[in-house]
Amino acid sequence: MLARDRTQAGRTMRLLLPLLLHVGALGSDPITGPEEVSGTERGSLTVRCRYDPEWETYRKWWCRGAAWGSCRILVQTTESEWEMRKGRVSIVDSQGSHVFTVTMEELGPDDADSYWCGIERTGVDLGVLVKVTIDPAESMTTDVAELVTTDVAERAGLASSPRVTLGVNSSMAVTHPLTRSLLCDVHFLLLTFIKVPLLGVLLCTVAWLNRHQRDSRGK
Repeated sequence: MLARDRTQAGRTMRLLLPLLLHVGALGSDPITGPEEVSGTERGSLTVRCRYDPEWETYRKWWCRGAAWGSCRILVQTTESEWEMRKGRVSIVDSQGSHVFTVTMEELGPDDADSYWCGIERTGVDLGVLVKVTIDPAESMTTDVAELVTTDVAERAGLASSPRVTLGVNSSMAVTHPLTRSLLCDVHFLLLTFIKVPLLGVLLCTVAWLNRHQRDSRGK
């Protein structure tokens, strides 16, 4: 008697299992997506929405507006896996993975809004709400200003820094790079305008004396 009851219970479970699975499938969401996605100004963002296999060949769309009945479709597929683009927004349906991907490029502050991932069907379409937020781009104005201020301060310090001597009796002195540069320039000017002409005069004098001596001996 006990064995017969177990057999009957097993048959009942096998009959009810497909029905239970079907009921569970009906209770699940046919399309899912992220509740919120954020992007950076002048950048891009990507939204991936998943759907049940039975909606594989249906058209998918991306709609803007919090109100379901009045949102504006920005881009949609054509029942294929071809990427569709309209302006800065594109959509592609990976039917083998049951995922369609929406990409928004060149983001601006005005792109922050409520959007919908949707599937077109007879009657009321399927959809899931996605909130998009836009973060401001990092500004480099402050960093540039700090760099300029630091550079100006360093240059001012170079111009006003005095010569530093290590000790009273020490022959070693530390001279600022700017001072060394000025000394090099002065030495170059002296070499060009004084030392070189003097050396030329001396060479000419020596040559003239040698020639004069040879002429005297010849006579």
